[in-house]
Amino acid sequence: MRIAGKIVVSALALVVFAGTAYGYSTLSSLDDVTRSNVIDAGKQPEPGEQPADGSLDILLVGRDSRADQQGNPLPPDVLRELRAGPNGDDLTDTLIVLRIPNGTQTVKAFSIPRDSYVSLPGGGKGKINAAYGRGKAEEAAKLHDAGETDKDKIEQEALTSGRRATRQAVEDLTGVRIDHFAEVNLLSFYDISKAVGGVDVCLNNATKDVDSGANFPAGPQKISGADALAFVRQRHGVKDSDFGRMRRQQVFLASLAHQVLSAGTLSNPGKVGELIDAVKKSVVLDDSWNLLDFIGQMRGISGGGIQFSTIPIVNPDYRYSKSDPRATAVQVDPAQVKQFAASLIGVPPASSKPQAPSGVVVDVANAGDASGLAQRVSDVLKGKGFAPGSTGNAAARRTSLVRYGAALATQGKAVAELLGGLATAESADVPPGHIEVTLGQVYAGPGTSSGGGDTGGGAAAGAGDTPITGAGDNCVD
Repeated sequence: MRIAGKIVVSALALVVFAGTAYGYSTLSSLDDVTRSNVIDAGKQPEPGEQPADGSLDILLVGRDSRADQQGNPLPPDVLRELRAGPNGDDLTDTLIVLRIPNGTQTVKAFSIPRDSYVSLPGGGKGKINAAYGRGKAEEAAKLHDAGETDKDKIEQEALTSGRRATRQAVEDLTGVRIDHFAEVNLLSFYDISKAVGGVDVCLNNATKDVDSGANFPAGPQKISGADALAFVRQRHGVKDSDFGRMRRQQVFLASLAHQVLSAGTLSNPGKVGELIDAVKKSVVLDDSWNLLDFIGQMRGISGGGIQFSTIPIVNPDYRYSKSDPRATAVQVDPAQVKQFAASLIGVPPASSKPQAPSGVVVDVANAGDASGLAQRVSDVLKGKGFAPGSTGNAAARRTSLVRYGAALATQGKAVAELLGGLATAESADVPPGHIEVTLGQVYAGPGTSSGGGDTGGGAAAGAGDTPITGAGDNCVD
C-alpha cells in the first residue's frame, strides 16, 4: 500500500457529516477500530490543551503487507484482485506527516522517501522503511526468548513494536513530536477508495506497467479499487521513479480530499457508512486518538486546505555501502529536515544558518545536464552573502564537490551545508579567497528549480513542479 493518507481523508470526509445527531451516532461506531499502543504516555496533550510544538502532528503509514491488521494472510482471490503477489514484507512504503497548526485551517502534509538513509532506533543506520520490520523482529525474538508461545500475542506485540520504531525514526529525523498514528495496508486502501466512489486523477501521458497492473490513458479519469492501487504503486515508467510515485500519492490524496469534502459524499449516509466500514475493517490507530474530538478540531477544513510537499533531499542516488557499490539510498540531512518541518507551522529554526564573511568568492561549475544551474546556484549563494565568482560548465561527473584552501575551511563547509550537505575537499589548487563548487549530475539542492531561490536545504526531485493542493488540477506523469 503506497498511500497512507487515506485514513486522514476519511476523517476529514466526516467533519461536516459529524455536525448532525445522526452523524455523531454513526461515527461513534468507530470506537471499535483496531488500536495499537504507539504513542508514549505523556506525549498526547490533554483534552483542550494545545500541542507543545504548535501543531497537531499525525504520522500516516502505508505498510506493504499481504495480511490484514490482525496478521492473517489475505486470501489468494483478494491478492489477485489487488494485483499483488503473495510475498509481502514489513517495509513501510509510505510515510506522510500531517502538521495541523494551532488556530489555522490549513493542513501541511509532507512525504518522507521510503529509502531515506537515517539513524534507526536501537542504533546503526539504514533506510527508514526498514525501521518497522527491524522493530517487529527484535520484539518477536525477545518474546520467544522469554518463553512466550502464544503466536497471536507475539504477532500483535511485535507489530506494535514495529509501529513504535517507525514513529521514533520519524521523530528523530524530523524533530516533530508525533501526536497520533494511523496505518493502512493494501486491502484498506482498496476498500476506502471504492467507498468514496472513485477518485478523479489526470495523467500527462498514457502509461502501462505489468508489475503494478497500471494501464491508464492520458488525460483526466476516475479510478477506484485495484486501479487506484495501481496508480499509486506504479514505479516503472514513472518519471523520477520513487519521487514520481510519491508525487502521485500526494496528487491522489489531494484529489480524494477535495472530492469527498466538496461533492455529495458527506450528504450521502450510504457512502459515509461504507467509508466508516472500510476504516473499521483494516485501519490501525493509536489507542489515545479520540476521533470525535479530532473531527471537531477539523471543522471548517476544505478539500483545498491541504498542501503537500516532500522533505529536502541531499542526494537521491546516495551510495551508502562500501561493500556493495550498487546499493543506493536517499541521502537526507536531519538538520535541514528539522528546519523544513518547523517552517511549515512558522516555528523559528533552532539555529541560524552560517554567515558568510565579505570577500569570499564562490566559483560554480555545472558538471551535469541542467541548463543554467550554475548561475542559479551562484545566485543562491550571493543571497547568503558570498561574492559571486565565475560560472560555467565542467567535465561530466556524477556527484557534487566543494573545494577550498586551508584558510577557508570553515567557509567552504558552510557553502557545502547551504547547498544540501555536499562532499568537501581541502585543496591547495584553489586560488586564495575562492571556494570552488562543482555540481554533479545527481545534484538536487537549492537552485535546482528553474524558478531559482533558496529552498532552505536540498530539494527533492520534482521540487520545481507546481505545488500540490486539494484545489489544484494536479495533472502528473
